[in-house]
Amino acid sequence: MKVSLVQMNAIDNKQVNLKVVNKLIRKIVAVESPRLVVLPECFDFHGGTTETATAEAECFPDGQSYNFLSSIAKELGIYLHAGSIIEKFDGKIYNSTVVFDPLGSEVARYRKIHLFDIETPDGVIYKESDTYDRGDQIITYEIDGVRFGCTICYDIRFPELYAELVKKGAEVIVIPAAFTKQTGEAHWELLCRARAIETQTYVLACGTTGTHVEDGEDRYTYGNSMIVDPWGKILIRADHEVCTVTSTIDLNYVSEVREKLPAINHHVL
Repeated sequence: MKVSLVQMNAIDNKQVNLKVVNKLIRKIVAVESPRLVVLPECFDFHGGTTETATAEAECFPDGQSYNFLSSIAKELGIYLHAGSIIEKFDGKIYNSTVVFDPLGSEVARYRKIHLFDIETPDGVIYKESDTYDRGDQIITYEIDGVRFGCTICYDIRFPELYAELVKKGAEVIVIPAAFTKQTGEAHWELLCRARAIETQTYVLACGTTGTHVEDGEDRYTYGNSMIVDPWGKILIRADHEVCTVTSTIDLNYVSEVREKLPAINHHVL
């Protein structure tokens, strides 16, 4: 299966972001004809303030971003794993992934479980819980008989979520992200490869890159989107530029790795 990741510099302007996404998706589909295209976390609105982010929230299946993604998936005949969109549901706000099939229909929706409430070593404070509520459902979906698992960014630090996705049959796990530059330089590759190795799945890790403004301050995301195989090998990797990357994943290799080194069958706790 051929898969493509869209790496972009998302900012606090939905119109600009959707214009960029439209261009990048169309370009990669025309050149590579992937079965699945993955977008990063917060691809349509990144930064701003709690108030401006909340104002951009969409009540699915309505909303500009939702309808745009549904229509482009249908027009181009692709599966589209739409990073994350700010979702308003039942009076709450979620950081939500929506997945569309080639008919433009929603086939999965995942609300981010682990919220990024930290202070980085250089003193920058991130508090996602000021904006978002926490999801509580473990979500998978299927493409051509292959089970995909959903996670978002900070989830990558919690291997128990990944173990649960494998129990649900995941052979590929998708990680849209907006990793900070500082934590990305220290941990991004290590975490992507570790999650792939321990779950014996392909990991599709798609990040934002560059500068955005949040609460009046410049913030920097790491980029370096990558596809990692079940043995922990990086098949393809972006740098820090706005770009797309594509690779073909051999789904038989998941079974091969799991047969030769059946670690996922050896859990005793």
